[in-house]
Amino acid sequence: MSGRYDEHDHEHYERPRRRTRPRTKERPQYDDAVDAVVTTVDRGRFTLRVGGEVDGVRVWAVKARPLGRKGVVVGDRVRVVGDVSGDEGALARIVEVQDRATVLRRTADDDDPVERVLVANADQLVVVTALADPEPRPRLIDRALVAAYDAGMKPLLCLTKADLADPETLLATYRSLGVPWVVTQRGADLGELRDRLAGRTSVMIGHSGVGKSTLVNALVPDADREIGQVNAVTGRGRHTSTSAIMLALPEHHGAAGWIIDTPGIRSFGLAHVRPEDLIEAFPDLDEMTEDCPRGCTHAADEPECGLDEAVARGEADPERVESFRRLLEARSGPEY
Repeated sequence: MSGRYDEHDHEHYERPRRRTRPRTKERPQYDDAVDAVVTTVDRGRFTLRVGGEVDGVRVWAVKARPLGRKGVVVGDRVRVVGDVSGDEGALARIVEVQDRATVLRRTADDDDPVERVLVANADQLVVVTALADPEPRPRLIDRALVAAYDAGMKPLLCLTKADLADPETLLATYRSLGVPWVVTQRGADLGELRDRLAGRTSVMIGHSGVGKSTLVNALVPDADREIGQVNAVTGRGRHTSTSAIMLALPEHHGAAGWIIDTPGIRSFGLAHVRPEDLIEAFPDLDEMTEDCPRGCTHAADEPECGLDEAVARGEADPERVESFRRLLEARSGPEY
């Protein structure tokens, strides 16, 4: 009895095998790549300034496949290849994300372990808050300060609507921490704020309605950021900025700079911040905790904390210690 198939039947032949190029550990060098800075991120498309300078050519780009899931955020310094002419329809590719000097991050909630990187490579965090309409939210300000210290960024309080309320009440809360501040009001000169921003990369954050977009439009005349109104019933502002954008500041006293406008925030989770990292932002207090018991968080209820002993000896300012502990509590306390 002969077999079911002979050599002429098609099922006699082996199935075709996938033909793929052998893998290699060699990666493209991209010797022709140019430097750029990310100014906006929108659904997988990126706007860049080639050269990384405020007067660089604006180009559009996508992320190269070898970067995989590596995130690219506003402020990132990247290397790009492709069409970097900036002409309409031109598209480049981001092939490398350079090491970040600073990272501003937050978690959605205090019990959320997932960190979200907001901005990279900024050196100053400008916390914008209105003195009235809407009322200040010190707990949210505290959380923003904690995020700044944790990121290694210099904080700056920018108090708006000074024509509606006296700034001294709020400033007294933060003076002992040594946080610098500027006070503004609608239509007033912004020279002091421009001085603070010149030559730096600054991130502006604040909840909706505090006048952040108004400031950005005044600082960068062609920014055209939408301005919202405060709800008369809830006392809260309407979100107008929907994504972060990095804008070049006009030269001031011979120094240029960048400002990053962010959407209005309603929460600022700090699950990623550790007490030992926070106190390092206050070298004078950190020095006083060298003899603390192991595991001491430096909170007010910690026994034998070096901060309490320093206050008792008259070596520490009680108000400064109290203010630092308020920041500690802000990591997990209510936001409003």
